Amino acid sequence: MAPRLCIISAAARRLLGNPGPRLGDPVTAAAVRFYSKDNEGSWFRSLFVHKVDPRKDAHSTLLSKKETSNLYKIQFHNVKPECLDAYNTLTEAVLPKLHLDEDYPCSLVGNWNTWYGEQDQAVHLWRFSGGYPALMDCMNKLKNNKEYLEFRKERSKMLLSRRNQLLLEFSFWNEPQPRTGPNIYELRTYKLKPGTMIEWGNNWARAIKYRQENQEAVGGFFSQIGELYVVHHLWAYKDLQSREETRNAAWRKRGWDENVYYTGKCFLWESVRLLPPLKMVMLSS
Repeated sequence: MAPRLCIISAAARRLLGNPGPRLGDPVTAAAVRFYSKDNEGSWFRSLFVHKVDPRKDAHSTLLSKKETSNLYKIQFHNVKPECLDAYNTLTEAVLPKLHLDEDYPCSLVGNWNTWYGEQDQAVHLWRFSGGYPALMDCMNKLKNNKEYLEFRKERSKMLLSRRNQLLLEFSFWNEPQPRTGPNIYELRTYKLKPGTMIEWGNNWARAIKYRQENQEAVGGFFSQIGELYVVHHLWAYKDLQSREETRNAAWRKRGWDENVYYTGKCFLWESVRLLPPLKMVMLSS
């Protein structure tokens, strides 16, 4: 059987004629910008867990950061295997322009291909400074951006499927910031049981301190629109050996095993993606 080839159209070649920022360009843009059930008989637990009445407070209000109004969008694109290189070249030519254009209230936090996990998949993480109004402002402007519309048309020919989610960041996690690279990134995704989001947040608010010594914690998010009851934790490591050593060190800290025990009861399934950054990832400086 003859190998399948990804045909690059003339329109795509025109888009690539001005490829935008490349590795080594002087790009200095800033890139990255509890369910506790009422348990009246457990007075000891109440000393450590903030009680929340889930009938009066929305999860987004209880768990997200109050001092910022950032909204995140994560995109998962399943690419035709024969088109992955062409897809990467096309996105590298167009997406950084949106990141650097001050007229668009969005920034590209990270851009990856899945190394281990779902193959031939691209993952993009965007931040909208200003919440939902910023998202709508950006979407309305993109409707009139001829280059971006042409990009979407060409991109659609390279994809098998795509999905996205709108996310808020947990109040107790770091906000994603530029960091010295190169790094590999680990995206751990959890599908929680309905009604356990506050309990998850309560436990991780205490446990995050066990995972800060090597600055591996990049960001923690929970879904607002799209598939619900989904949590994403993003970690960074220098390499696979560093990842193993850092994770093993957490188990030697008193309290980490308790967090794993209690949060293990909260989710239905977990998936792990290892993500080496593409040249344009903004998390690496």
